[in-house]
Parts: sequence; structure tokens; C-alpha cells
Amino acid sequence: MSKIVFFCIPAHGHTNPTLGVVRELVARGHQVWYYSYNTMREKIESAGATFVSCDDYDMEQKLTPKDSVRVGKDLAFSTKILVDTTLALDDKVCADMEQLKPDCIVADSMAVWGKAVAMKLNIPFVSSTTTFAFNQHSAKIMKQGIGELFKMVFSMPKITKQIKRLQDKGYPVKNILDIIQNDDNTHTVVYTSPQFQPCSETFSDKYAFVGPSVRPATSKVVKKRDKLIYISMGTVNNNMMALYKRCLAALADTDYQVIMSVGNLVSIEEFGVLPENISVFTHVDQIAVLQQADVFVSHCGMNSVSESLYFGVPLVMLPQTSEQGGVAERVFQLGAGIKLDKSDAVSILGAIRKIFADSSYTQNAAVISESFRNCSGAKGAADKIMQVCKNVV
Repeated sequence: MSKIVFFCIPAHGHTNPTLGVVRELVARGHQVWYYSYNTMREKIESAGATFVSCDDYDMEQKLTPKDSVRVGKDLAFSTKILVDTTLALDDKVCADMEQLKPDCIVADSMAVWGKAVAMKLNIPFVSSTTTFAFNQHSAKIMKQGIGELFKMVFSMPKITKQIKRLQDKGYPVKNILDIIQNDDNTHTVVYTSPQFQPCSETFSDKYAFVGPSVRPATSKVVKKRDKLIYISMGTVNNNMMALYKRCLAALADTDYQVIMSVGNLVSIEEFGVLPENISVFTHVDQIAVLQQADVFVSHCGMNSVSESLYFGVPLVMLPQTSEQGGVAERVFQLGAGIKLDKSDAVSILGAIRKIFADSSYTQNAAVISESFRNCSGAKGAADKIMQVCKNVV
């Protein structure tokens, strides 16, 4: 029996893919401790792990809503949050690891405190990457814009200052790439297929592309019309009433059934009387909806896109961050969706109708779906973690 410790950030898209891996490890008789946040406690404990709360230490929990929007868009600000959290957790996590003596640490690629303590205490380590793996080759094919590069250069002095704070506490971090770039010498689990991952052939054999971890549906959705449109802007920055109303204007009284999930940051009452063909909910069982959907209008979070393509559903894409823009670019490259620069009602409806008129979008989504289903999944991820535990390198 091995002792395995997970670290993750407080985001459903980063936590959910790991839960099947936790279940697989526990089913094999291993002990799992999971450092996360109280909002994730129930789902982590239900997977069989021992939950350890980081809420009292994590700087991200103290962000204002305005600050939260900056995370993922402002590299220097995001780096500061990660460094603040790493240093706040330093004493507790180091003391816990010295006492527990785990056989392996598995940390989300954004939970840099997990990787840092593994390096500091010489504990075998696996990176858990729920977005695309990132290196110089995949960065090029993702067509990172000149504006993004300019912003990175502009923020470098601030980033360098944050890296120095980590170095002063004994963390072996040289530069920003140590935080955001995947290292060919690090064992890494990536929750996508080699076919969907840009430039997968440029990564070392220490990478395991295990495919997305898709949970079973917990409810049933009844399809009432020939075509079902699903609309969701994710679980984080979804305070987007203006966009939701444009979607309503685009799809009201069409022949399509529309299910829209808007989160709890907007009031459903503000929509007024809804057209007969449109249903609006605070939350839905996304898996259940996607099993019936024909098109997904999405912000293009990696988790949502993976679930959509797993069920062969093409996308109309409205990315809100650079990370989401990279995912949207890959879907566009593989012909499984349409990326919109404008989110007016005419553009949204036009993209949906284009997908229905051109069967190649659904066919290409089906090809990606097959690549996902051919992956090793949670069992493959657990195999990689146990390989590292046993030092079979």
C-alpha cells in the first residue's frame, strides 16, 4: 500500500478530472490525502480521499470578485497569488509531509506549492495537467497572440520579483517557465488524448496522455425537439447577463430546444417570461445535457470542451481568457467548432446554423471523441502514479 498526496487549486475544472484517479487508487488499496478547499470537500471525500483544508492559508480565497477576474488574464498578478499561497502554506505543508512521508505527491500544474515542496523535500512527484501540456512547440501551434507576448514581457520585472521571494525560502525555481511550462523530465499526467494535445509527439515518454475523466450523469435530460442547443459560460466568470440575453434574442421561437445554465451570479427572474423553447437554470447536470445536445455554446474551459467532444458535440466558442482562447484555437484547428470574435445575436445564430448545415463539424467532433475513448483513462493515470511511487523510471 502506498501513501499518495494530491494538491489542487479551488476550481472544478482542475479538481473533477482527478476524482476518478483518486477512486481508482483507493480501489487498489492505496491511501490518498487531498489538499484542497472547503468548496471541494464533499466531492473529494466522496471519491475516498482524506480531505485537508487549505482555506486558512490560501491567498486566493481573500480575493475580491474584481481581483478574481484578473486571475488567468494578468500573468504578473496570477504569479503573485501563486507565490503568496505557496509561502503561506510553506510551514504547514512541509511539516505535514515530514510526518506523513508520502510515496508520491501529485499536484495540479497550477498548484505550484505541491511541486515546490516535492522538490524541497525530495519526494517523488507527478504533475497533473488538466489543460494542454505547454512547451515551446505547443505554444507556437496555439498561436499565442503578439498582444499576449507583449503583456508577458511588460510584466516580467514584477514576475521576477515574485520568483525571488520563492528562492529566498529555498524553493528551486529559476524563472516563470518553471511554473507554467511542462518539464520533459517531470512525470506528467495530461487529461486529454495525444490527438487533441497540440504537438504531443514533442513531449517525452514521461508524459501519460490519459484522456479526459468524464463522470457518469446524475440525472436524465429529455430531448423535446430535433435539435438541442446547450449554453454555458462555466462555473467561475459567468456573470454575463448581457451575453445570456443575446443568446435568448438569437434563439427565441426557433425550432431548437435550448437549455441555458447561468450560474448563481445572475438572477433568473431578470430574464422575465421565457420563450417556450428555452429553459434557463442556475445549474444543470452538464454531462446529462451533453449526452442529448447537438451544439454547445461555450466559454471553452478545457473541462467543458473535453466533455462536449467526448460526446461528439461540436462547439460555438466564446473564449474569455487566453487559456480558453488556446483551447478554442485547437478545436478550430481540428474542425470541431466555430470560434466567434463577436457575440451578437446574429453571429451566434449564424454559427449554430452553419454547424447544422455542414456535417463535417459533427464528424470531426466524433473523431476526437473516439481518440478520448481509446485512452487509458483513470486506470492509466493511476498506473503512472504507481510507477513513480515504485521508482520504475
